[in-house]
Amino acid sequence: MWFSKSKEAVLKELAVDPAQGLTEQEVKVRLEKYGPNKLTAKKKKSILQLFLAQLQDWLIYVLFAAVVITLFMGEYIDAIIILAVIILNAVLGVVQEVKAGNAIEALQKIASPKALVRREGVVTEVDSDTVVPGDVLILDAGRYIAADLRLLESANLQIEESALTGESVPSPKDATVTLKAPNTPLGDRDNAAFMSTLVTAGRGVGVVVGTGMQTEVGKIATIIDTEEDIKTPLEVRLNKLGKSLGKFAIGICVLIFVVALLQGRDLAEMFLISVSLAVASIPEGLAAIVAIVLSIGVTSMSKRNAIIRRLPAVETLGSVNIICSDKTGTLTQNKMTVLRYFNSEGEVTVEREKENSPTEDAALLAKAMVLCSDATYENGEGTGDPTEIALLILGDDLGIDRQALDRQSKRIDEFSFDSDRKLMSTLNEENGRYTVYTKGAIDNLLQLTTRVQEKGQVLPLSEKHKQQVEEATARMSEQALRTLGVAYKPVDTVIGADEMEQDLILLGLVGMMDPPRTEVKDSVRKAKEAGIKTVMITGDHKITAFAIAHELGIADNLEQAITGQEIERLSEHEFSEKVNGYRIFARVSPEHKVKIVRALKVQGNVVSMTGDGVNDAPSLNAADIGVAMGITGTDVAKNASDMILTDDNFATIVSAIEQGRNIYNNIRKAVLFLLSCNLGEVVAMFITLMIGWEAPLIATQLLWINLLTDSMPAVALGMDPGDPDVMQEKPRNPNESFFTGIAGWRVLGGGILIGTLTIFSFWFGYYEHGYTPFDDAVPVATLENARTLAFMTLVACQLFYALAMRHHTKSIFQLGVFSNRYLIGAIVLGLALQLVVIAVPFMRKAFNLTMLDTPGWLMVLTLGLVPLLVNELGKIYLRARREKSTAL
Repeated sequence: MWFSKSKEAVLKELAVDPAQGLTEQEVKVRLEKYGPNKLTAKKKKSILQLFLAQLQDWLIYVLFAAVVITLFMGEYIDAIIILAVIILNAVLGVVQEVKAGNAIEALQKIASPKALVRREGVVTEVDSDTVVPGDVLILDAGRYIAADLRLLESANLQIEESALTGESVPSPKDATVTLKAPNTPLGDRDNAAFMSTLVTAGRGVGVVVGTGMQTEVGKIATIIDTEEDIKTPLEVRLNKLGKSLGKFAIGICVLIFVVALLQGRDLAEMFLISVSLAVASIPEGLAAIVAIVLSIGVTSMSKRNAIIRRLPAVETLGSVNIICSDKTGTLTQNKMTVLRYFNSEGEVTVEREKENSPTEDAALLAKAMVLCSDATYENGEGTGDPTEIALLILGDDLGIDRQALDRQSKRIDEFSFDSDRKLMSTLNEENGRYTVYTKGAIDNLLQLTTRVQEKGQVLPLSEKHKQQVEEATARMSEQALRTLGVAYKPVDTVIGADEMEQDLILLGLVGMMDPPRTEVKDSVRKAKEAGIKTVMITGDHKITAFAIAHELGIADNLEQAITGQEIERLSEHEFSEKVNGYRIFARVSPEHKVKIVRALKVQGNVVSMTGDGVNDAPSLNAADIGVAMGITGTDVAKNASDMILTDDNFATIVSAIEQGRNIYNNIRKAVLFLLSCNLGEVVAMFITLMIGWEAPLIATQLLWINLLTDSMPAVALGMDPGDPDVMQEKPRNPNESFFTGIAGWRVLGGGILIGTLTIFSFWFGYYEHGYTPFDDAVPVATLENARTLAFMTLVACQLFYALAMRHHTKSIFQLGVFSNRYLIGAIVLGLALQLVVIAVPFMRKAFNLTMLDTPGWLMVLTLGLVPLLVNELGKIYLRARREKSTAL
């Protein structure tokens, strides 16, 4: 590890003289050896490859089989319709896939386009992709770093590394230190600088130790690139369902084929019957309906600040039981803020958005902080060090008119900050008088102060004063606040830097931190009530992380926190066994984040990971649901995620989970409804054929029902308003099937009931004309009447049954009969289409139907309402049983 070696050892190993740098010839040799300083990615799939990948699904295979069968039967329109369903489903998938997989490209974009490099003794600016190991880079404020460096020189050097480490403030660098621990976290490598980070202050010189994929950013790119795409629970479930339906269809065909042979039926008729049953058992519109319902859900979520990048990921949200959240910018405001200040009058909490009347001493403390600063802050936008910006905001909070102060005060000289003194001083002229203002580490400041400001008076600094300051510092540090002291002294004339920091008058100190977002605490509590655990994963220090986590209700004690170094001391098995006990993972690297997510998943958790930095991208990719911040998030994080929050609000995650649960419930309703309907068709066909009757429905009629009449209510069920009680339930087990609980019985019971009613109406069609289905010589008109009754009854049963499928225990009156206008519209349209089919002569002839008489219409209407009424009666029983068990 380069950071654990001395500067001399690194230079010797890289064979470079820092005063001269590499020769152009050596640069060419090394460029050939190490390759360009660029991030590489594996070859992207073409649109055709993505399209073909969408077709690799069992449900799609079954639909292809249906296409072949219908073509063989000469039903070309039906084949075209099924093929259109397949293509629609694939196109929707490709559109989502094209938006994904751009994480490496985003990483390439943030790599620095230019670098200052010393070669052959001359400093020149070159393209960053030509930088090689051994190059000597010059660092100055405002420049992005082109490669990973071991620092050789540093002067007040500070580098913004939040995208890599998660820390909200720039990291001070010191080229003189040598770190011995090989597992030192990124954020603690004070003698190193990393590709794509930004120099915010000072200057430095470093030798390149890693380029391209060998950099820390390159390691992240490698993790993103090698992370395997994992199917969501919905994709897995639909695939299993497709296999089951395919096997069921084949089994039905074989069984009917054997039965028909035994019954001595004609071979052509036997084949048509088998095909009809296969068609009846496959819900042709299921794939398209699921895609449409997901798309509708995604559109709804985008209006609530959550953009979904992969359709099936919506369903996974409903199973999430752990939210792993980055701290900086996600749980916190990513803005250093002074929360408290201390002076001789005691410790005071800063109250914002209120009229403050500070004492003379407090006003002087704020004034000193403002004048001893190089930052700017206007109209909510700041430039410079985040700590100094926080001090300017403190001045505003305490009523300081900074513009008037700037007009009245002129900076004459300054003694710049450096990492040895940890102090900064300025000499200001105010109305002909000179004043020195000094801010910095309170321990260093106390050594230079001899007096203290107390209630407008300057008094000698006593041991009691020192003790009070030390106690206040300790209190603030225990609460993870960063402390900063300030002092001043009036002088008669302009003095030099060497005299500024002597005989100072102490004003006090401030405590600051990156505070939590105000809305997060309620969201964490709401998630907890819904059985969802919130976990903090951050590159920040353990104590700081715990302070935030404790305030938000994420963690109760420090034992629930673990650092990256502690993780490394555990074996993979040990860590996996203990991972559920932790709520805070501090001082972690990108590799640690991925390890944490994987360990949580091994324990059976469904994990959502939130973040905004480059360092979050691998774990966003590894999580079941990766959630990126839309405002502060890097392109890398966004492209590695499944969901983007357009308002960067943690509360939106909980809202998205609630919507995800409702969307899954709606998909489940649609699936169960379709399967109930198809089972009804299979029951009607199977039983009648087994007992030697004619088929009650022909293949064309079955396809009409499956592709049109069933599909509209199924889509409408997918648009059902959300259940307000959904967050009172625990997260759904991702391995749970569609048929868990009473769902399977509802499908079975509903299918058998619909099938039985269809068979009865088929029998009634014969009975009306004085025949029975067992008779041999039956007129064609009688068979058409029976089939028309069966066809109309089946459709009526299915359409009205859709109302019962809206909730498994709540009645349609509790939900509101018209609360889902789409469903009412689908039922009305379905009935209207049936009337068109039977009333228009051309359509009636195409479907082999006949016009019904009055008893026939009454039979259709009466039998059609039976499944709905039976279901509503069943719900009354279920509610009564639940109330009884609750009372006990």
